[in-house]
Amino acid sequence: MKKTITPKVQHADCPVTFCMQHIGGKWKPILIHLIRKGANRFGILERGIEGITKQMLTKQLRELEADGILTRTIFPEIPPRVEYGFTDFGRGLFPVIDAMSAWGLTNMSEKPKVAG
Repeated sequence: MKKTITPKVQHADCPVTFCMQHIGGKWKPILIHLIRKGANRFGILERGIEGITKQMLTKQLRELEADGILTRTIFPEIPPRVEYGFTDFGRGLFPVIDAMSAWGLTNMSEKPKVAG
């Protein structure tokens, strides 16, 4: 029997790695999902994500902004109001988040089967 050898993929050449560098982690997919659903203010996001600290929320939002996924608009009001929105680059992630949501909805009630 001939053994098939799969060539190694360098991380720099891997599209999944590229995607995960931008949206990987515990909080970023949730943030993208919530902002897309209209939760575009810091306080709303903080209340909408159980377990996230203000410091971590700030860090994740800044990273998403630095990666070109989110825009941050500051309104010159008292008190100041900040809203987050998507860039065109960020909107390109919608099908990824939709697929994650659909998979979750389909499989949330099922327990994974352990092979063995």
